[in-house]
Amino acid sequence: MNINGRTKVLGIFGNPVKHTLSPDIHNYLGKKLGINSCYVPFPVDDLKKAVEGAYSMGVSGLNVTVPFKESVIPYLSEIDPDAKNIGAVNTLVRTGNGFKGYNTDMPGLLRALSVSGVSLKDKNVIILGAGGAARAALYMAVKEGASLVFLINRTLEKAVSLADEINKIFDKNVIKPVKADNISIIPKERYIMIQCTSLGLKKEDGLLIEDDSFYEMADYGYDLIYNPAITPFIEKMMEHAVPCDNGLKMLLYQGIIAYELWNDINVSSELSETVYNNLCKKLYGDNIILTGYMGSGKSAVGKKISVLYGMDFIDTDEYIVEKEGMSINEIFERFGEDTFRKMETEALRELSVKCYNTVIATGGGIVLRKENVNILKDTGKIYYLMASPEEIYNRIQYDTTRPLLKSGSSDEVKEKIKTMMEQRRAYYDMSCDIKIETDGKTPEEIAELVYSAL
Repeated sequence: MNINGRTKVLGIFGNPVKHTLSPDIHNYLGKKLGINSCYVPFPVDDLKKAVEGAYSMGVSGLNVTVPFKESVIPYLSEIDPDAKNIGAVNTLVRTGNGFKGYNTDMPGLLRALSVSGVSLKDKNVIILGAGGAARAALYMAVKEGASLVFLINRTLEKAVSLADEINKIFDKNVIKPVKADNISIIPKERYIMIQCTSLGLKKEDGLLIEDDSFYEMADYGYDLIYNPAITPFIEKMMEHAVPCDNGLKMLLYQGIIAYELWNDINVSSELSETVYNNLCKKLYGDNIILTGYMGSGKSAVGKKISVLYGMDFIDTDEYIVEKEGMSINEIFERFGEDTFRKMETEALRELSVKCYNTVIATGGGIVLRKENVNILKDTGKIYYLMASPEEIYNRIQYDTTRPLLKSGSSDEVKEKIKTMMEQRRAYYDMSCDIKIETDGKTPEEIAELVYSAL
């Protein structure tokens, strides 16, 4: 990042704020879009002075988080109507006479639902909780045309008050408050359920509603909590085979919408997916990329790491075989090596935007293309599994699935292995982050070496 006198300063006000993932969203967007901007967290004590000072110093835009989403409103020059109705602001956009306040939480949740193929129009909705997050979700549901919304809360009075407020804004009687211990009054229909309480942030947390029959009414579930990835609510959805998502996509899209407001742009869905994958890797675990010559043990080691350490596993060759509907040998015979290398690149692009906490075993020649190496480096940490030509031959001498080693005597195959390894060694060396010697080691031993190097 080249910070200079033209750098657009962006940031977030909060207290505490050191834990925020917002810089990971906004600084990455600036880098990829070629926008000269820098996003930093600002721990704030005196909010009024902070807002006035930021404007005086030329700050272009801000996010606002706990505990300032409501208390910032008096210090704004104007406020978007939706943010005013919700009663909370999380984004400040610089204008000619101060900051204008927006609430991008609500449209962020709406976009998160939309990318999952969920529409609220004419649907039945259940909102769990009656706090600030629930208020935004309720407002969104009614605005988007939900036919009926049940608001469930432990304290009925709070649910009644919130339901009355939002119903009054839209001059409708769509929201029905329900006490958590009285859910039997809810008709047995199908519902989109949105979990807006803090239950799930701690391991010992339970559920607002424990009754399994309640979750049998769900068509889709969304939990605003994103860390941990699987909350009790998400776990309950999964038990009942209900499609569901956690709150990370809402976090992503509220940030993207803020960035769009600050810069008067539209962020593509492809870039949004890349940012989302980066957040997943940071929160839930980065990827391990295994490279090396054929027979170096990438697949066997990758599977062991997956089992031992609870990671997903993908073999790029197997991924291509499944996608193309033919074996690697068939691809080489019908289309040639160059076509196969292009297939590898396309497979890597797809995996780079959807994999996290995954071990990816790659083909032996994948590092020969610079484009592939760049994608691999963006996807995870690269481990080069090294082996001697003799070790490689001993491992693959009876393997007939290797298209580059299908013909020739044993001496010819040994010589071919040696020559190819010498030609490729520099590519493996330059592309990797860590080298692992594998000669004489079992897949379990190599797996432990790889994981311990994280």
